[in-house]
Amino acid sequence: MDNKTIIGKVQERFNENVLSVDETSDMLTLTVDRTILHDLIFFLKEDANLQFNFLTTLFGIHYPEMPQPLGVIYHLHNLIQNKRIRIKTFVSIGDPTVKTLTDLFSAANWMERETYDFFGILFEGHPNLKRILNVDYLDYFPMRKEYPLEDSTREDKDDRFFGR
Repeated sequence: MDNKTIIGKVQERFNENVLSVDETSDMLTLTVDRTILHDLIFFLKEDANLQFNFLTTLFGIHYPEMPQPLGVIYHLHNLIQNKRIRIKTFVSIGDPTVKTLTDLFSAANWMERETYDFFGILFEGHPNLKRILNVDYLDYFPMRKEYPLEDSTREDKDDRFFGR
């Protein structure tokens, strides 16, 4: 199975909601609208020819300069043909909701909880969406790039020694 076959099947079914296709990296990458994400991954898993039936990983990202700065990336694997695919979707900070995949992959449970814990992305329909690694009373999401990396009031550091 080659990338052309996968792209053809996906675009035939979800054409207007596939925002971009990238074949330049090590694996095929599809960026899709969040409204079709669950249906697309169900299709990739259950289609007799595609059989992407293993969720390798699921994680969040934050690109503050983008219109929809929060994203979720999924890596799926077809173990029979040893083919991998990457699915991306992006959401706004005002509405950081994506449908859960726990009904398709039980492994998504902990990965979605971790993504919620660090990025604040809500997974609609998740059976137990609560913090998993950070304390419950933490009032921010530590992996978002919303804070400066260093204390701007420091006077004891000379940036010339750090290539700046």
